[in-house]
Amino acid sequence: MSQSAKAELFHKLHQGPQVLILPNAWDAASAAVMADTGAKAVATSSAAVAWAYGYADGDILPIDLVVATIAAAAKAAGDTPVTADIEGGFTDDLDALSHNIARVIEAGAVGINIEDGGRDPALHARKVAAVRAQAEKQGVRLFINARTDVYLRSLAEGEAAYDETVRRAALYAEAGADGIFVPGPADAELIGRLAAAIARPLNVMGRDGVPNAPELAALGARRLSSAIHPFRVAYAAMGRAVEAYLRDGDPGALARAGDGAPNLQQRFG
Repeated sequence: MSQSAKAELFHKLHQGPQVLILPNAWDAASAAVMADTGAKAVATSSAAVAWAYGYADGDILPIDLVVATIAAAAKAAGDTPVTADIEGGFTDDLDALSHNIARVIEAGAVGINIEDGGRDPALHARKVAAVRAQAEKQGVRLFINARTDVYLRSLAEGEAAYDETVRRAALYAEAGADGIFVPGPADAELIGRLAAAIARPLNVMGRDGVPNAPELAALGARRLSSAIHPFRVAYAAMGRAVEAYLRDGDPGALARAGDGAPNLQQRFG
């Protein structure tokens, strides 16, 4: 499937009525496993990718490593669309951002998350517009998921947080965003209000307490991201198994702990 075809498919996956359930990968192997288990699309997690390379999350990871990871994940996922978490774009300079986006698209991504963090919303809107312009220049209908961190960073509270989130969402949509990502809220009533007020597909970040996908669909949300949780699941299991191996020295128990793992040698052969 061509990149353009995958981009069109990815857009269609946001049209409902079901919620697009996105697992977040951090390398080729995790992307392959997620695609093979039936994911309709695969996302990357900026935090998981950064941690896999030994960096903290937060626009610190070198862009070369980000692009290499996207390329590896996109190749491994095959016909499954891949969307990339690029944090804040790794720069606030619009020309540099356009260059980064060109590289992200060339690596095979058909969507991105780009977050405002603690930045001026007006600047983030300009960044969204720059991303849209660069994607159009390259002829790929990139799905721009504009993330606003009002709730995640506690930039406002109560109704003020709701009002500011809706205001930013409108600003980013006008600049060219295809979707709006609002990490933080878990309350069903609040998610429903946000979905009704935001004129773009609403992306919710999964965590304990967040409604499940059918409930989110009924509330009007259109996308559910797993965030860092697949990474945590994988490393928690490995940590427990290695701890037992170091304690008991039992190679058989360690081998059996990996039962059911996919044959990646065959998968990539």
